[in-house]
Amino acid sequence: MSHLLRRTPARSLVASLIVLSVACHKEEEAAGEKQPSVAAKTVVVVAQPFTETLGAIGTVAPRVGHVASLSAPAPGRVGQVLVSTGRVVQAGEPLIELDQAPFRASTNAAEAAFEAAQSANERQQRLAKEGIAPRKDAEQAAAELVRARSELETARRTEHLSTIRAPIAGVVTRVVATIGSSVDPSQLLIEIADPSTIDIILSVTPSDAGRVRRGARTSLTAGQSSGGEQLGVGNVVEVSSAVDSATRSVAVRVQAPNTRRPLRFGETVFGAIAVGTRASAIVIPLEALVPDGEGFKVFVVDANNVAHARPVTVGARTTTTAEITDGLKAGERIVTFGAYGMQDSAKVIPVAPLGDSAKPEKP
Repeated sequence: MSHLLRRTPARSLVASLIVLSVACHKEEEAAGEKQPSVAAKTVVVVAQPFTETLGAIGTVAPRVGHVASLSAPAPGRVGQVLVSTGRVVQAGEPLIELDQAPFRASTNAAEAAFEAAQSANERQQRLAKEGIAPRKDAEQAAAELVRARSELETARRTEHLSTIRAPIAGVVTRVVATIGSSVDPSQLLIEIADPSTIDIILSVTPSDAGRVRRGARTSLTAGQSSGGEQLGVGNVVEVSSAVDSATRSVAVRVQAPNTRRPLRFGETVFGAIAVGTRASAIVIPLEALVPDGEGFKVFVVDANNVAHARPVTVGARTTTTAEITDGLKAGERIVTFGAYGMQDSAKVIPVAPLGDSAKPEKP
């Protein structure tokens, strides 16, 4: 029994050594596992000028003073509509013709009244001159003639205007009239605008409107985002002082005289309005930002091409870049394309910026 008791500690010691050896072997195997590698694009951070922009969506609209809104000269009925929306018209071209019968009848009546007043005036003037009729009758006849002449001129003018013509050369932007409908001077029938003088009306929130200044440079693209067709650059000429009651937005009027192509009335345009510039800022591509809780992080690549997650503070943004106010410094290299799939401490295989996304950079 005593012999068995003496050998038990030795057996326990051997077993412990075996367990320790196995554990160490597993740790060595884990340490020897390959570090995960990810192909990604990278960029070296530099300090550079940064222009903060404010994005806004708007439409192409006629410029104030270069649009004609036309209505009927008097109550009547639409006889013919001669043009449609989008039609290019010349000054003096007929657009809408009202039913002519009532206007012709008014003119005929005015002509008859004028002829009668003219005859009565001649008679009263002759009688007054001969002393047969009082002078006041002659004066009244003269006044009646003036009134009849004025009514005739009005009737003739109204008949002429019953065929509504284009006062300017331009494009028909709106047609409200329909054949057979009753109209009066308070109703808009047709609108024409000069396509060579147009503005872009952008809509911004009341708080953003306070940041926009006259003369601000505005980059324009077709559609509702900065990714559309590049149209050119314009400048802010007016910021409305009133809030639109329907949209709760403020209108910003932009003029762009030299766009890459002619703009069309009603076309949707996206504008990036410059609202501030800093001479030296840390600026990175938006694709380098990775959401991290309520903030953002970027992946900084060290000299061994290992990515390390780092929280950053984001300042202003444009449609493609972001200003970093804390967390990065010039000279550091960060992951851009591929950042969303990156893990901390992953090995980065740099991809050539202008080459195929699967082609590594040459050493």
